[in-house]
Amino acid sequence: MATSKIETFKLKADEEYIELNNLLKSLGWVATGGEAKIRIDQQEVKVNGEIELRRRKKMRAGDTVSFDGQEGKVE
Repeated sequence: MATSKIETFKLKADEEYIELNNLLKSLGWVATGGEAKIRIDQQEVKVNGEIELRRRKKMRAGDTVSFDGQEGKVE
């Protein structure tokens, strides 16, 4: 059984959060912000195990995101 690799996104020292649509783009999971919005609107993105519909959800340290078989965590 293959284990999926969890990608991490490290917040900068002066950042409290990153918005969900920007996180998807930063992780390279979508090509554009527009694609991120569509994927979120189509209920393809989960945050902390729940489908998330807020495009600009504030992702803080400890939050997890999953999309299209990929997993990520904000640190």
